Amino acid sequence: MMPIPLSRPPVDDEIKQAVLAAIDSRQYVLGPQCRQLEAELAAATGVKHAVLTSSATAALWLTLRALGVKAGDEILVPSHTAFPTVEAICLAEATPVFVDADEFYTLDPADAEAKATPRTVGIVPVHLYGQPVDLTAVQDLASRLGLWLLEDCAQAQGAEWNGQRVGSFGRAAVFSFYPSKNLPGMGDGGAVLTSDDEVVARCRRLRDHGRVDRNVHAEIGFNLRFNELQAAALRVLLRRLDAMNGRRRVLAERYARGLAGLSLVLPGERALARHVYHLFVVRTPRRAALAAFLKERGIQTGIHYPIPTHRQPAIERFSPSPLARTERLVEEILTLPMSAGHEDAEIDRVIAAVREFFEA
Repeated sequence: MMPIPLSRPPVDDEIKQAVLAAIDSRQYVLGPQCRQLEAELAAATGVKHAVLTSSATAALWLTLRALGVKAGDEILVPSHTAFPTVEAICLAEATPVFVDADEFYTLDPADAEAKATPRTVGIVPVHLYGQPVDLTAVQDLASRLGLWLLEDCAQAQGAEWNGQRVGSFGRAAVFSFYPSKNLPGMGDGGAVLTSDDEVVARCRRLRDHGRVDRNVHAEIGFNLRFNELQAAALRVLLRRLDAMNGRRRVLAERYARGLAGLSLVLPGERALARHVYHLFVVRTPRRAALAAFLKERGIQTGIHYPIPTHRQPAIERFSPSPLARTERLVEEILTLPMSAGHEDAEIDRVIAAVREFFEA
């Protein structure tokens, strides 16, 4: 049997033709495809502006700079996230304050409130695995404490909270177009989305060497620009985003039915949330044995993430406190194959193999 990959990015003739047309245009950096994609991303998310950049990590750094973050500032952030979320905070010279996970693996608002100090300036909640954080509670906390809110939507493009798209709740938001994401590019890429005119102006300047025009540099920025070939492909895929997310939800329901009744914790969906299943993450104390069993049958799995960010060697200088729930869940989580490109038969093969493992 053919191996089943963890993710399968789409490539077809429509995407190829869009990229070839961008090549023929001879405009390769921040040209008309980029400008149109920025407008379409903003409209799809329900905000005024989008700023394309080289990665979601770059988008986080740009936004933190635009928000005026400085050394000594503290930012509340979940430990259970991809390392770049915290990396960008450190590169902006702020101090990450690590928050434990809730039952849905996202930032726990109660623990965030307990960790806030007079030096806290903002919150970076992460919509993890496609699941929105409890935005009602997080927005309330930010409002009461006078903090800005920067949503990390790298794993949740198209997800919703109470009928509203994630990325439209805070001062700004960032997205990722890495090839496995819900809106997948052909390489690295990201964007800042915001309705704040001040934030967008500074992000545009910072991504292009701090320029205010071709020859005048108002501040020190960096080269974090986007390219036309990627933008052309993403414009095609943005039109399919809702359908692709719908397909992910169909496959997640297929998993839920097929894996019911096993000694396996399946992903839940919050009330008020529309989960878009960037990843399908299960939990079992027998993770290593299950992963090895599936590998023998040509089924790829992953762990997102085996080492929480507050336990990474690069973070030791902050002397972070233990986080009981996070440290427990990272010992048990396992990611099963999931993408809009997977076939029903492939998911059924995974289900059959998992059932065989637990029923043996």
